[in-house]
Amino acid sequence: MKTNFSLLFYMKKQKNYQIGAISPIYLRITIDGTRSEVTTGRSIDPLQWNPRLGRAKGYKESVKSFNFYLDDLQVKIHEAHSQLTKENQKITAHILRDRFLGKDKDRPTLLEVFKEHNKKMESLVGTEFSKGTMERYRTSLKHTIEFLNWKYKIDDAELAMVNHEFIAEYDYYLRSVRKCANNSAVKYLKNFGKIIRIALSNGHLTANPLLNYKHTIKKLDRVHLTEEELLAITNKKMATERLEQVKDVFLFCCYTGLSYIDVKQLNSSNIVIGVDGENWISIKRQKTNVPSRIPLLPTAGEILNRYAKNKVCLNMRVALPVLSNQKTNSYLKEIADFCGINKPITFHIARHTFATTVTLLNGVPIESVSKMLGHTNIQTTQHYAKTLDIKIGKDMALLKKVLMN
Repeated sequence: MKTNFSLLFYMKKQKNYQIGAISPIYLRITIDGTRSEVTTGRSIDPLQWNPRLGRAKGYKESVKSFNFYLDDLQVKIHEAHSQLTKENQKITAHILRDRFLGKDKDRPTLLEVFKEHNKKMESLVGTEFSKGTMERYRTSLKHTIEFLNWKYKIDDAELAMVNHEFIAEYDYYLRSVRKCANNSAVKYLKNFGKIIRIALSNGHLTANPLLNYKHTIKKLDRVHLTEEELLAITNKKMATERLEQVKDVFLFCCYTGLSYIDVKQLNSSNIVIGVDGENWISIKRQKTNVPSRIPLLPTAGEILNRYAKNKVCLNMRVALPVLSNQKTNSYLKEIADFCGINKPITFHIARHTFATTVTLLNGVPIESVSKMLGHTNIQTTQHYAKTLDIKIGKDMALLKKVLMN
């Protein structure tokens, strides 16, 4: 990358300087207005120093040797600058100084730290982390690589260049070029923040560039199906067997609250007899590893029985024939069109529908809903309750009847 680059050898006199004492010579590197300095390891009598030329005065062999040493340092700085340019690295005064001193050899780059983190995380998928979390960090790494190329035209970056300006530009890139919504951009930078914390903990960074990053997650209204929309899907006969199967899986999750990954992994061992003597679903949520026990409602039980002898399910040893998430969401859009539902239907809406239309609207306490959903914090469940104006209307209608009596 093109930079405004200059070098200056200068004398640094001590505050208590006395005539006849020698003073150290320093080398100052200036790039695009920022400075960094390094000692040359040489000192000289101030009377022998030419500040304009940045060299010792005289023609003695000792003076020639002194100036040759400074010339050699200057050549080495230019060589370090050329190396960084050839490597397509961003060049700052500090980065050039560290390359000249050889300090950067012991410091990993930004992408090296990121890739090492992802490698370790991958080995812990299934025990410490979910597949979904791993996929988010893969995507975050991909965005980081593409950002470096887009903004700086480089393939990797020294950790020293990750400052507040870097974070601000990365945030802008995610929102403008990648078209990420606010919450997605904040989550990607949260993932990036973990990499920064690793670099800080290992001493590769001295200041946290995310310290003044202020963006926060915005609370969004949860889209869910109304009772009428749920019935419309239930009663609609689909045109193909594939659509019928997707409809059944979706409805099963509307009546159980299971997420995509949890219903995909559901098998007969997860159906147990509950404290009431009826069938319950008993799982540990893939995302949080939190236990979740859900009484099986009649509609959900009927769907399970429908696929009890399905060949695909028997071969795969699963309860339901679940397609890939991408294909499922594609088919759900068709199902919504067939049923005249004008909402952006995705599979996750089934979970929202269970939390709202199926449970909260029918008077199930929020504490019970939270337990069945496998939430680690009841505040997560409360996000659903805030959207239920219908429930408020029903509750107030009951209150009116009481007050009128």
